[in-house]
Amino acid sequence: METLTVIGFAIAFFALIMVSVALHEIGHMVPAKRFGVRVPRYFVGFGPTLWSTKRGETEYGIKAFPLGGFVQLLGMYPPRPDGKRRRTRLAEFADSARDAEWEDINPTDVEQERLFYQKKTWQKLVVMAGGPAMNLLIAFVLLWGITASYGVLRPQTTIAYVQACIIADPARTECTPADPPSPAAQAGLQAGDRVVAFNGTPITSYNQLSSLIRANLGGEARIVVERDGATVDLAPVHTVISSVADTLDPSTSVQAGWLGVGPQRDLVKGGPLDVLGDMWTMTKQSVVALVQFPVKVGHVVWGMVTGQPRSAYDPISIVGASTVAGQVVASAEVQPAEKVVTFLSLLASVNLFLALFNFIPLPPLDGGHIAGALYEGARRKLAKLFRRRDPGFFDTARLLPVAYAVGGLLLLSGVALILADIISPVQLF
Repeated sequence: METLTVIGFAIAFFALIMVSVALHEIGHMVPAKRFGVRVPRYFVGFGPTLWSTKRGETEYGIKAFPLGGFVQLLGMYPPRPDGKRRRTRLAEFADSARDAEWEDINPTDVEQERLFYQKKTWQKLVVMAGGPAMNLLIAFVLLWGITASYGVLRPQTTIAYVQACIIADPARTECTPADPPSPAAQAGLQAGDRVVAFNGTPITSYNQLSSLIRANLGGEARIVVERDGATVDLAPVHTVISSVADTLDPSTSVQAGWLGVGPQRDLVKGGPLDVLGDMWTMTKQSVVALVQFPVKVGHVVWGMVTGQPRSAYDPISIVGASTVAGQVVASAEVQPAEKVVTFLSLLASVNLFLALFNFIPLPPLDGGHIAGALYEGARRKLAKLFRRRDPGFFDTARLLPVAYAVGGLLLLSGVALILADIISPVQLF
């Protein structure tokens, strides 16, 4: 029964991701049509067409392999540049792709300026940023709904526990008489104390306190707490330098100051500003993950080949994310309300990651087209400023080799992660 629950909710999660992908493409299509770009096709999925219908000049449909989607914006590549140029294989490659696209373009499209390359720079930016912006909006709405109605577990400045000693051996969890006391224990910190100052700095949040402790390294720590309604100055101690989880990449450790306390965590409701703060933190963590993505995919493949267990911090595919969502819903260790919240939080996280991923300034990603539009706009502005001849449209077709290389890498990475998620899935419980 549990397996069926995992599969059922994994399929439901996958379907919601496909809805997110469909909305992403709508984010491109709506402003494109608003600016007059002709949009011949809008499809969810790839491969053979399962169903389609035509409304106006656009064909809408669903294809066999639900691993993405696309919207065709006519005129992504400008006409072949005028003038004599040395014919290279790169130029011939670009021209072949350009010729294939221009088979769908008629003289009326050119005359009425219905092609994407003919649009103003700001319009191109709106169209290409519309897709990732839609994913950001989905993530924001989901997280706002969770934060406003259920709340988010947030660490408080009240201490929940004090570690009694410094345990040098990672294999042990219990203190021995030979272990030195932790700085928190030496200072006399107690569960229930609320930290109000650290080295003279008033404390307003646990995240602030944690940052101060980390930055303190092995320096002196003067701590003031509120205990039973009274303010207490604790005995000065020195924090110790220890390996702690990196705040932006929890899978790695850094050398930082350590006190030996754990915070109380409370469910706290909030508003849009709280959600934006959470999304900013998630964005920084996602950027770090994106930078490390190729290396971490390699580690996942190596672990799959050698039979090593997956880490919860490993990159996963859409299949893996769906499986994790199914595991959460099926788990008896998670309360019903927490299951809904975690399910929706995962969906929000996937949407945020999709948005950031698509902003990478490389073709064929949206960020590559954004970078191309910015480059075109900048060089035309500079030409006008220095009273030089207008350089014309940027020939995006010449970036096709880069687009194919990036697309090939993404395809291989995606296939590798899907295989790993099937053969050696991440197990949360």
